[in-house]
Amino acid sequence: MKNKTVNISFKKELLKKIDDIAKEESRSRSELVREAARIYIERKENWKKIFSYGDILTREEGLSEEDVKKEIKAYRKEQ
Repeated sequence: MKNKTVNISFKKELLKKIDDIAKEESRSRSELVREAARIYIERKENWKKIFSYGDILTREEGLSEEDVKKEIKAYRKEQ
């Protein structure tokens, strides 16, 4: 896969944190930002899968959104 260069603007405070972590981990700013983007995208995809699975289960069980809310509330009350 061929790399493509992009320009991104960061607030000074955020860029300082990025640079500090990159230095602490002995890697480049670009490596750190690429990894952060990969992790964000992976997390986003995982949440989509979780919600999709939840949709399938609720349809199979004939549950409404209200039923799910009640179950969550009841579970939290037990904890």
